Amino acid sequence: MERRPYHTAAFDTARWNGFTHRPGDIFVCTPPKCGTTWMQAIVASLLWPDGDPPGPILTISPWIEGKLIPVDTMHAMLTAQTHRRFMKSHTPADGIPWFETAHYIFVARDGRDAFMSLCNHLEHFRDEVRDFLNSQAPEGVEPLPRWDGDVHAFFARWLTDDDILFRHVVTFWDAARQPNVLLVHYNDLKADLEREMRRVAKFLGVQVPTDRWLAVVERCTFETMRANGEKLGELDVIFEGGVKSFVFKGTNGRWRDVLTADELAAYRQRVAETLPPDAASWLEHGWRAMAA
Repeated sequence: MERRPYHTAAFDTARWNGFTHRPGDIFVCTPPKCGTTWMQAIVASLLWPDGDPPGPILTISPWIEGKLIPVDTMHAMLTAQTHRRFMKSHTPADGIPWFETAHYIFVARDGRDAFMSLCNHLEHFRDEVRDFLNSQAPEGVEPLPRWDGDVHAFFARWLTDDDILFRHVVTFWDAARQPNVLLVHYNDLKADLEREMRRVAKFLGVQVPTDRWLAVVERCTFETMRANGEKLGELDVIFEGGVKSFVFKGTNGRWRDVLTADELAAYRQRVAETLPPDAASWLEHGWRAMAA
């Protein structure tokens, strides 16, 4: 099936061209600010239970579509890797290639929580990085905006952009019937991190020694990730405040004190228009709450 192209100033799905799949490849697929780095850290901790991956997580697990790394450099690095590879994608399921012998982990989060995290992301995104990406964007591609602090104006734009959240959820919800797709919810990770990590390990076919599990899980708590930012990557190059800004609070519900009643009603209407009821319920609550 032909892939749908997605292209912004920050990413381009054409960067998949030239990618050579290996059986066992792992793709961490998420809308922005839904636990991408968290899941990458989880996968790394499972693959290297002794805590010795061959480099910072965001270096060895690149964003396939992201433009900050030259595409030839990225493909050469992935080709040179001899370990089981894991990569991230911020593209809906209809824009990425599908391989029967790959594993796709889709992580999502209540859209209102993802929105609040995205505001923090944009606020701390370095101007020079944004300017560089905009300078490289081809004619006709909308430039990345500077953060002006107007949460409400940004929410109105965010709500009408299907590609940021809603198309991700719809396409991966449909793809979840396939045996090589796993849906994980941010709320479930917060509620019981070990349980969800065991679920991911089973899906990937990874065997973790019993005496390593405590350390494997502990490495993936927010507190540990924030305290060991160098193991994630050089985030201060892209974000003011480095890991403390990028791995922010990890909390949910901050939107309740920010978004207006009309904005929340508009969000609920948008969800109802774009998602089937079961997907909408999962997006808001996660698996554990739905099963309760």
